[in-house]
Amino acid sequence: MPFGLTNAPASFQNLVNDIFQDLLNVYVVVYLDDIMVFSKSEEEHVTHVSTVLCRLRANNLFAKASKCLFHVSSVEYLGYVVSSEGLKMDQAKVQQILNWPPPRNLKALQSFLGFANFYRHFIKNYSKKISSLTSFLKKDSCFPLNEEALSQFHQLKEAFTTAPILSHFNPSLPTIETSHNDKELLGIVWALKRWRAFLLSLSSPFEVLTDHSSLQYFMTSKVLTRRQASTLPDALSHRDNVYPERREDFISNNPMNFQKIIKQDEVQPSKLFAVKVESFSNWIASI
Repeated sequence: MPFGLTNAPASFQNLVNDIFQDLLNVYVVVYLDDIMVFSKSEEEHVTHVSTVLCRLRANNLFAKASKCLFHVSSVEYLGYVVSSEGLKMDQAKVQQILNWPPPRNLKALQSFLGFANFYRHFIKNYSKKISSLTSFLKKDSCFPLNEEALSQFHQLKEAFTTAPILSHFNPSLPTIETSHNDKELLGIVWALKRWRAFLLSLSSPFEVLTDHSSLQYFMTSKVLTRRQASTLPDALSHRDNVYPERREDFISNNPMNFQKIIKQDEVQPSKLFAVKVESFSNWIASI
């Protein structure tokens, strides 16, 4: 297929998704023409690889031997090094970051941050570590970088050299979800939905840490607003313990946000009505 066509990548992705439909996320991961097969044992791996190759041949698709790796414990895939330990950064790409000179104009800064953003999940508090750099993204910013931004630039490069390995999820370890968002309940429910596949596999309740102490009593409240009532089934479908954590953040404690919420309530007032928790039991059982 000529990949110069506009819809070529999407069409090819649909093709391989159809070919490996029953194998995706079971022991096969496919992104365009990059296919990764993972197994728990070497015996399983032989069977899995054979199945994948047979599927390709049956659909007149061929893999170039020189571009394939077989029976390895770690592999470079889509910019990451994947192993049984977890994910880590591709050292070849990290070396490019380390050799990057200080940006001297807006375009160079955008290029650096765009490249660094790819590995942002490996750097704790990444947004804070680039706060001075992002302030130079404004069109009226004057280069070169000031001392604070230049210091962040070098600290960020150093952080990439000491970045940890992102381990695979381990359900045997204590699981804690932290949420510090405006409208905290919605933030927690979103997080529970996001990690649902992992949380449902836990053998013991997990913990939710939040700075909104009222949420401790939400599960036992008999009077809920319409928004809370619509959120309750999602919250009840998980086994969790909510613990208050004394931590203030600017977003949820910003007076401007409170003003916006008050104005919204004035236009669309919330009506209170009683909801029995037991009424959701059948709904939860069907999930």
